[in-house]
Amino acid sequence: MESAEPRPIRLIVRDGDLARSRLTVFFRLFLAIPLVVWVTLRGIAAFVVAVVNWLAVLLQGEVPDSLHGFVASYLRYATQVSAYVFLAANPYPWFRCQPDYPIDLEIDAPAHQGRWGGFFRLVLALPALLIAATLGGGFATGSSSQGSWTASSGGGEEALWWNVSSIGGVAAVAALLAWFAILAVGRAPRGLRDVTAFALGYAAQAGGYLFLLTPRYPTSDPATAEPYAELPEHPVRMVVTDDLERPRLTVLFRLFLAIPHIIWFMLWSIAVFFVAFVAWIAALIRGRVPEALHRFLAAYVRYGTHLGAFIYLIGRRFPGFTGRAGSYGIDLEIDPATKQSRWKTLFRFFLAIPAFVLASALGGVALAIAFLAWWYALATARIPEGMRNLGASCLRYSAQTYAYSLLVTSRYPYGAPILREAQPVPEELVDFPTPAFGDAF
Repeated sequence: MESAEPRPIRLIVRDGDLARSRLTVFFRLFLAIPLVVWVTLRGIAAFVVAVVNWLAVLLQGEVPDSLHGFVASYLRYATQVSAYVFLAANPYPWFRCQPDYPIDLEIDAPAHQGRWGGFFRLVLALPALLIAATLGGGFATGSSSQGSWTASSGGGEEALWWNVSSIGGVAAVAALLAWFAILAVGRAPRGLRDVTAFALGYAAQAGGYLFLLTPRYPTSDPATAEPYAELPEHPVRMVVTDDLERPRLTVLFRLFLAIPHIIWFMLWSIAVFFVAFVAWIAALIRGRVPEALHRFLAAYVRYGTHLGAFIYLIGRRFPGFTGRAGSYGIDLEIDPATKQSRWKTLFRFFLAIPAFVLASALGGVALAIAFLAWWYALATARIPEGMRNLGASCLRYSAQTYAYSLLVTSRYPYGAPILREAQPVPEELVDFPTPAFGDAF
């Protein structure tokens, strides 16, 4: 179980209204060029100081205050620049760390660190850096040095492309989708902002651990997003009742055990293609999907979630073949069929494309979790709770996406990477305001 004590590196979100300037958003990448150059130069200096930090930990078991402050300032500034580039924040961060920036970090003072943990820090940090890369680490983990501007020409036309794939992951995909949404409505979608903020927060933890600001290992648990994220009511909800134990034998042969399920899922998918078409015609005529078709499609979505959880080691047991509700530790609650807009039904396939793009990026996160969890489970016969919960959150978004595209629900998938609504915090423990936000897709 993850410790309940506060993390030594915490993301602070003060962006209350989600309003964005269309003009600055349209030219965001061009406006960010000087910031990217400056944060890269600061990153080089921070890397050099991190090497000194490493020597200090080996010699005295602690990083000096001055060096800790220098690297902490870089990490905060890198997070602010990443938030600006990825549209998670609107104000220009300029060239120094802003104390009141909408996306910021709180970093604790230096703490004593074990010398052995410091000596092998780079090796120990590799799993966290892998997850940070798939989430989209921005500049906090030093991945900005991999970004590049490239020019291409053809047919008399010249284009300038920003290579975000090397500094992006989920955050870059969310920023791309948010860019179109902001130009249309002048606001950042809440779910996309929250998933980007979570990616930046995890990258900050990974960067702080790598640069020896803290000996506390990063956690990927979506619970870290609860102070600023919301989980609105949705007809498709994730239910996690599974434990963290994983028998080594079933982990070792997990893919082979999944072969019968994969074959059955492919056969079921063929039937779903025709059933979904009939459901689409029925929804256009009647304004809702017939109950029998809804149950069939809902069972398919639920079974796909069970199978995904088993393959990615998010679930423990061998799943059933029917997608029955309540039959698996990583499960879905799906509401009955309701009335749906005919216009949205008509264009459902096109409307679902952005959700599938984000679901694909989150699938990369789930794959990285599966790879790391496989080794961890073989060694310890269990998986980390943070990995399990983040994987379940990825599966929830995928399930909501398929449910939306298959007309199981008319509610659009919600990207916030949390599994439960934040619990009320006693007033005396609140050290920064938690503003209320409106709905977003």
